[in-house]
Amino acid sequence: MSNLYCCGLRVSLLLLLLTCSAAALAGKPAQPLAKVDPLEASLAGEFALQSGHLPEAARHYLDAAKAVQDPVLAERATRIALLADQDALAGQALQLWYALAPGRSQSERMVATSLALRAGQKRQAQRELAALMAEPKGWRAGLTALTGAVGKQPALVVTMLNDIIRQGSLPNDLQAWLSFGGLAQRLEQPKLVDAIIGQVVTRFPAEPKVALLRAQLLREAGKTEQAREVLAGLEPAAQQSSPLRWALAGEFAALGEPGKAAQVLAQGAQDDSSYAQRAALLDTAKDKAGLAALYAEVKQGATEPSPSRRLLLGQLAESLEHYDDALRWYANVPGQQAQGVARMRTANVLHAMQRPQQAFDALHAIQADAGLRDDDRRDGYLLEAELRLKDKDASAERDAFARGLAAFPDNLELLYARALMWERQDQIDKAEADLRRVLVIAPDNVAALNALGYTLADRTQRYREALELIDRARVADPGNAAIIDSYGWVLFKLGKSREALDYLRRAYTQQKDPDIASHLGQVLWVLGQKDEARKYFDEARKLEPDNRALQRALREVGA
Repeated sequence: MSNLYCCGLRVSLLLLLLTCSAAALAGKPAQPLAKVDPLEASLAGEFALQSGHLPEAARHYLDAAKAVQDPVLAERATRIALLADQDALAGQALQLWYALAPGRSQSERMVATSLALRAGQKRQAQRELAALMAEPKGWRAGLTALTGAVGKQPALVVTMLNDIIRQGSLPNDLQAWLSFGGLAQRLEQPKLVDAIIGQVVTRFPAEPKVALLRAQLLREAGKTEQAREVLAGLEPAAQQSSPLRWALAGEFAALGEPGKAAQVLAQGAQDDSSYAQRAALLDTAKDKAGLAALYAEVKQGATEPSPSRRLLLGQLAESLEHYDDALRWYANVPGQQAQGVARMRTANVLHAMQRPQQAFDALHAIQADAGLRDDDRRDGYLLEAELRLKDKDASAERDAFARGLAAFPDNLELLYARALMWERQDQIDKAEADLRRVLVIAPDNVAALNALGYTLADRTQRYREALELIDRARVADPGNAAIIDSYGWVLFKLGKSREALDYLRRAYTQQKDPDIASHLGQVLWVLGQKDEARKYFDEARKLEPDNRALQRALREVGA
């Protein structure tokens, strides 16, 4: 949960206290106070929320909102009920929110639109969405409502999208058209995508982003040659615009052409950022000749190289396996802040040179150097654990984490990384213990909530407990694709395969990830949709052939 959320809760609780005090001073209690203590109900809602009991939390917040007639609490109850898939309860809370904050704010209308869509109430959804789209910047709220209903009512969402484009409801705002075009693409509606592109080209003929969008959509549709032709036409304009050059390079990289992306970035003025990105792209392309040319270029332009430039030169030399040169560059990086990074890169180079004892001695020196920043010393333990993993020395990896946590007790990064190690080594009880320690220190750590919930769902049969943890993460970050995937996965484990499918599809439209694709394939297979399941298994294999979720899914379904 964010600090802003906690701040909002404190304000609401203060309002409750003030309301009760004012009522007492006036000699008349708040209307329903005889039946419901608003402060008690609000606290019960918060405790339920912290425990991951979303329906219960929504009901308590609604009771508190009714007790003191507070629109802030009514809004909170509405949003939590939506997350809990308690649409009827959300409708009750929304009606109270309307009554307490008349005037139909954009937020209220967005929730009403979402509820109508999720319920399949076409006419109501059309009315609410039309009113929303007519408001200034209302397209953003409309897009949010549509996206939130994709899992439950994909066909209705497609109908609404078609209506919006046919009726010309979108403003003359390029970002609005790009955003709705992206949703149409994720919903696999090629005719609608073409219609949006046609409108965009007509409305914004000189805008390079339009060509970038077309290239992106062509790429996602598998029409790579056509996408390349569109991108090639942008190269002259990119020479005059740094933002366009970076965007163009990103599209070439997405097409699987990192070498071409680096070539695009090489045009125009250069700085450390462009040099570093070019190095990363050339390394991905395994273009040793290109890396060598870049190394020479950066050296030539660095008569008095800055600390960051020396680090970059060291990393280039390291990528080229010019390890002696890399060690020299790293040894000459001045400044305490940069030295920590340079010394760790030195250890990495020594390990690559098959000098593991020197590498680990260098890391132990970093870990013991009180003159370095704590973050650098902590990172020394993290890098040691990573190198021990490369050496397949599980015992030494565990020892590195143990020493790190002795030096930095309850450090969140070390605990989280060690939890991932325990999970990888199939010691689930120890992974759980470390993640719970993270949550004791930082109860609202979304990554730990999601990781623990997913681990319990994936590696144990404690599905209800997993659901509570994942629900807490969903409250804090409802649009996070990884969390939506975890939620779909735990629903599947609870035997709710069709519900799970809605969430997993939504997660995959947001993020093309091998874990999500594997989960989606497994659920589809169980539901008997084996041809579509194979499609997602193939996509997962292309993204990451050795993905562990994919291997488990294939074993479990016998595919």
